[in-house]
Amino acid sequence: MMGRVTMQTMAAAAHRNLESSSAKLAQAQQSALDLKKFPNISDNPAAAADSLAVRAQQAASAQYARNIADGTNWLAAADSAMAGVTTLLQKAKDLVLQGSNGATTQAGREAIATELESIRAELLTQANTQYLGRSIFAGNTNQGVAYTGDPLAYTGNPDSTVERRISSGAAVRVDADGAAIFGTTDGEPVFELLSKIADALRAPGGDVAGQLGAMDTAVNRAIDGRAELGTRHAQLLRAQATNVNTAVDLENQRSNIEDLDLGRAILDVKTQELAYQAALSVTAKVLQPTLMDFLR
Repeated sequence: MMGRVTMQTMAAAAHRNLESSSAKLAQAQQSALDLKKFPNISDNPAAAADSLAVRAQQAASAQYARNIADGTNWLAAADSAMAGVTTLLQKAKDLVLQGSNGATTQAGREAIATELESIRAELLTQANTQYLGRSIFAGNTNQGVAYTGDPLAYTGNPDSTVERRISSGAAVRVDADGAAIFGTTDGEPVFELLSKIADALRAPGGDVAGQLGAMDTAVNRAIDGRAELGTRHAQLLRAQATNVNTAVDLENQRSNIEDLDLGRAILDVKTQELAYQAALSVTAKVLQPTLMDFLR
């Protein structure tokens, strides 16, 4: 037995259909405003999980970029200091060569000794160079300076270095090995060497030529130290280029998962608008109740 379809039943069904069309239109309009494929996680849990994973990778990539930038600044400060150290040591070597010349008068030797002491003081200033309040030649020391006291003592710990992580599997040392560069752990420290040469120059008949080999070693240590800094800086530059490419790829992945194409969004809105207008028009034509419909 078939039941009778009343006007109230038809009106309720039409109302539900209109509400459904209206909701779809509102959702399409909101998506067009936000340009997001799924405004709520519940709309697409699988895509939301992928989006969270990509965003986590983006956060890590951004941190690596900050680490690389900070490491680059550390190495730039170290390289600038090392340029001064190399220049000073080469100048000191030239002075030692001049002082080893037997034709140099005692007054001349005294002047060279004074200049060497001045170079020693400048070297100490370079050795205590800081970046953001931290010594770049003493690793993770909390002393603030690499050399202090009288006689000078090295405050750093060779086993405690400053590193910056540049990727999930790589870290780069960004401080300079002051102990190796200034000879604290390998041979005579350059500060003591310069003081010894100055004393020899002031002493009549003091042996200066015998220190030329030690000066060569000091200069070579500085050159090698600067070359090592250059190698690490090149590694950071490569890591920076790789990180930029990775960031672009991750953003493309995120966009493909989350973002809605503008043209597609506009088309969806127009489609839903037409569907809603059609639903309104059909409902208005179909539901035309008369007084007799209500009296049945």
